[in-house]
Amino acid sequence: MKVDSINFLSNRENIQKISVEDFKKGIFTIETDTIPYRFLEPKETFLKKRYPLVIAFHNSSRIGNDNEKQLEHLTKTWLTPDIRATYPCYVLAPQFNERSSNYSKSEEGFLESRPSQQAKLVLSLIKELQKRYPNIDDTKIYLIGYSMGASTAQNLMAMAPKEFRALVSIAAVPDLSNLKAFKRKPILLIHGQMDLENPYEGSVTQFERLKGNKRLILKTYDYLNHATITIPFLSGDEIPKWLFKH
Repeated sequence: MKVDSINFLSNRENIQKISVEDFKKGIFTIETDTIPYRFLEPKETFLKKRYPLVIAFHNSSRIGNDNEKQLEHLTKTWLTPDIRATYPCYVLAPQFNERSSNYSKSEEGFLESRPSQQAKLVLSLIKELQKRYPNIDDTKIYLIGYSMGASTAQNLMAMAPKEFRALVSIAAVPDLSNLKAFKRKPILLIHGQMDLENPYEGSVTQFERLKGNKRLILKTYDYLNHATITIPFLSGDEIPKWLFKH
């Protein structure tokens, strides 16, 4: 664990130094609601080529409207030179000024998540970006997130499964409201057994209820908790490599 902690701090420090200038600022407004967002384009684009869109949701500590804090370390990994060169794509990082996913206890006693109204607005933002960037590949829109952001990613998949190709969920409180939405999707659930904030049992329950899905993976880290579960993903390309297989 000491080695992991050292690697974690080193990786965070290296990623912290990366300039976020290429993540352009935008504001999406629909009626009376506004969502600040950052948007990263591929390093270079070709007219006849289409590119995936990755939507990265932030955790609850990044709530606000400064259009800065949502670029957490996992999101910034898409700026590293190797990943940008190997996995060209668009990356959308919206910021919420309230919780994007709310938790409540199910009748069985475990936590479940439900989307906020702001989270639902992301569906409209995606449509707007598809109009503006016609070479977004609408068959390859990926959802990723950590903590509250992972729950939000699951919420959107549950609401509009036809819009999204695959999902990476790190330390989420699961959304079990529409299991059919997840039945055939490529889904990577990542959780630490030591997680007491968003309990590991939630991902286990979700995995068991989706056992018929042969594209579903539950990756367990028995020695990591809620704060340390991002350690393995701040270096290397495991997440983009898995996404781009689909």
